[in-house]
Amino acid sequence: MAEGENGIVATHLTVGEGDDSRLIAMLLRPAAGNASPSMPALVWLGGYRSDMTGTKAIELDALAAENGLAAIRFDYSGHGASGGEFRKGTISRWTQEALAVLEHVAPESVVLVGSSMGGWIAIRVIQELKRLGRGPKIKGLVLIAPAPDFTIDLIEPNLSEAERTSLSERGYFEEPSEYSPEPNIFTRALIEDGRKNQVLKGIIETGCPVHILQGMADPDVPYKHALKLMEFLPADDVVLTLVQGGDHRLSRPEDIARMKAAVVAMLPA
Repeated sequence: MAEGENGIVATHLTVGEGDDSRLIAMLLRPAAGNASPSMPALVWLGGYRSDMTGTKAIELDALAAENGLAAIRFDYSGHGASGGEFRKGTISRWTQEALAVLEHVAPESVVLVGSSMGGWIAIRVIQELKRLGRGPKIKGLVLIAPAPDFTIDLIEPNLSEAERTSLSERGYFEEPSEYSPEPNIFTRALIEDGRKNQVLKGIIETGCPVHILQGMADPDVPYKHALKLMEFLPADDVVLTLVQGGDHRLSRPEDIARMKAAVVAMLPA
């Protein structure tokens, strides 16, 4: 454990046992000494192949610092500074890691901020915490270009014959990435596990206010997917902000301002 710049603690957590163990890297910002115990920690849940040092994650940490709040960032296995093989990654595996981080840090309450695939992870975390009957209270959920069920709704229906063959014969397929020189890799394990973690099939009860930020020019997650998500959140106080011209990343200054405002709105008065 090492304290870095601005009081951020860089540390690691081992998740899993034996051959399945992996070292999860975390960046933890403690709350200010005079912070109210009622104030939630801000938790960043990143997207597929993103990490905890991206623009939005850093800006969320800065927001925590400005308000004296605790902030929790971590990398899923196979991402960023964490260990483990990316190709072993599944929604179940990454959800397990998110739950392990929350259990290790043990905040009393949290606002979850999920970006892209992180939105799916956030929903699964809430469902698992409810099933387990323990863990922090969820005070708010901010979803940025959320991609719940993306393997089911956005990948499987659009697979080419070549991709289906690659999945069958090699166990994965590749596609060019707009965000990296390395291709995106989607494994058969990820797709099969996605079906087990499907959330857009019945009422999702988060028990907290939800704010969805969605770009209307998002080439990866169509804004209609955010509209579909809303249909499964009838029990919650949900706000959907559609950003005309907004892309998938939503990392422009005006997008960051929207994210911060959505998070601040979740904080106790």
